[in-house]
Amino acid sequence: MNFDKRLDSAIHKSRDFLLSRQTEEGYWVDELESNATITAELIFFMHFTETVNLEKQKKITAYLLHTQREDGSWPLYFGGPCDINSTVESYMALKLAGIPESYPEMIRAREAIFANGGIKSTRVFTKIFLAMFGQISWEVCPTVPVEIILLKNGFPLNIYEMSSWSRGTVVPLSIVISHKPVCYLPEGRGVKELFTSDDRKLDFEPDGSIFSSWRNFFIYLDKLIKFVGKSPWKPFRKIALKRALRWVIEHQEEQGDFAGIQPAMLNSLLAYHYEGIPKNDPKWIKGWEAVERFIIDKREGTLLQACVSPLWDTAIAANALCESGMPTDHPALVKAAEWILSKQVVKEGDWAIKNPQAEPGGWPFEFYNELYPDCDDTAEILIFLNRVKLSDSYHKLKESERATSWLLSMQCQSGGWAAFDVDNEKEILNQVPFADHGAMLDPPTADVSGRVLWLLSQIGFKKDHSRVKKVISFLKGKQESDGSWWGRWGVNYIYGSWLALTGLASIGEDMSQSYVRRAMKWFEDHQNEDGGWGETCESYKTPSLAGNGTSTASQTAWAVMAMIAGGEEKNLIVKRGIEFLLNRQKLYGSWYEDEFTGTGFPIHFFIKYHMYQHFFPLMALGKYRSSLRY
Repeated sequence: MNFDKRLDSAIHKSRDFLLSRQTEEGYWVDELESNATITAELIFFMHFTETVNLEKQKKITAYLLHTQREDGSWPLYFGGPCDINSTVESYMALKLAGIPESYPEMIRAREAIFANGGIKSTRVFTKIFLAMFGQISWEVCPTVPVEIILLKNGFPLNIYEMSSWSRGTVVPLSIVISHKPVCYLPEGRGVKELFTSDDRKLDFEPDGSIFSSWRNFFIYLDKLIKFVGKSPWKPFRKIALKRALRWVIEHQEEQGDFAGIQPAMLNSLLAYHYEGIPKNDPKWIKGWEAVERFIIDKREGTLLQACVSPLWDTAIAANALCESGMPTDHPALVKAAEWILSKQVVKEGDWAIKNPQAEPGGWPFEFYNELYPDCDDTAEILIFLNRVKLSDSYHKLKESERATSWLLSMQCQSGGWAAFDVDNEKEILNQVPFADHGAMLDPPTADVSGRVLWLLSQIGFKKDHSRVKKVISFLKGKQESDGSWWGRWGVNYIYGSWLALTGLASIGEDMSQSYVRRAMKWFEDHQNEDGGWGETCESYKTPSLAGNGTSTASQTAWAVMAMIAGGEEKNLIVKRGIEFLLNRQKLYGSWYEDEFTGTGFPIHFFIKYHMYQHFFPLMALGKYRSSLRY
């Protein structure tokens, strides 16, 4: 079979596979896989709230044992090094579930923990869980004073200067920490065997004087807050607890969800528990039902997802089908569009605190998350809605205009777009002891901004428009010296570069300019011998690894599309990338990859979107065919 026929056949098979995965309601969604802590913490939660389901706990235990590696550890992502937090928390969960410490799996886990820094090296969240089980003192955990809820917008450390995911997690957690609860464990269920002499001092220590760095300032401030907190006189505690609880209640979706992510959901239910809200209260019942919607039962056991991604998956799947040449009035696309339109956000969320003049109109990532619509999702959805042909075109146009207006209002002063907030860039917040994951902020990024620019080109914006000029300037300013762009929400420089280049090419930027040529050279230099591209998650921690890693279908697709955007569709390097995709396609019509190519928090949290291996290769093949034939 010649190359053109192979390409057509691959597109046809991929399209058929994707159509077979569409739900009756019209959406696509698949597993959002992350690390073991997300699932282990469900066991913690059941013990904290006295809601242990022994059958569920047994299945979770099976899953944790199944995902443990030969060296005893659990990683953050497939093929990654031991993650001390995932390993400690998995060990704790197994011990809570009754697995004896003498089991070979537990011995290997302890060896991995000791070899990777032990308890002293764990993150703040892990230490908080240890304190909640009485394994360490609350004194070693950074304070999260519930009184923070009283700070007005405009104060440097108020909750609306935090990213949406931090806000949704921190407010309920501050309620929990104010109670300093201890869940005493039966004999033999604790983890004292994990502690060594190196773990005698676990609290944060400054490395200089109080004013030598913001980090030191906040560590000293934390110590002061703890000292003052020992006093029985807490004049604002009662009103702060009341206001924080009200905030949590107001931020619970009608369907029960909180911010659409596991930490916010479990912490909010813990806040209900410690504030005395009974299990038969509708708020608790709906909240637990929401958690259960994130649970997946598999042959190897039960796991909890950190989030679910139906609107994201559906929009990209639909756009991939459009790129493949499917008629834009195809029933599958119409059904997807109608479902998407039914999920549009029509009420104000937290974004309105800093953007009060805007009318709502975006879309979230999840099924239910009206308070936190996502600029990235909204842009991807609008690209699709601009393509699809609906019988009720007036309704589509009206809602698209509403969404576009909201999205434009979310442009940051720097010219770029963030995911959920506008001008959320006070770097000082990443220096507080609680923020050891370094993700307290939601600044504008090249990948989101590139996607929005892509959309603007599709709906009639021109290069001389003031908003377009600002985002082009932003993207040029974010380019690395080697020609690539850092990717915030996908791994990593391959992802960021694809979206930056796609946005620039779509709006009519001259792609023969030297800065674009540097990007093309970067992609050429990082193609693997097998013709594909891949990048390890470690590139966030070690930038010298940018563009290096095992070839994957999703990352190869991004690289191919980036080079097509740069005008290199006839380059033999691009054809080799296409050959990689054709050769790796499975008989059932799609692709498979073990690697995690999605990013939650750079360095600290990664995601394998199980849909990425299905729709991005189809999108790339379709773009390639169109670029050669039209």
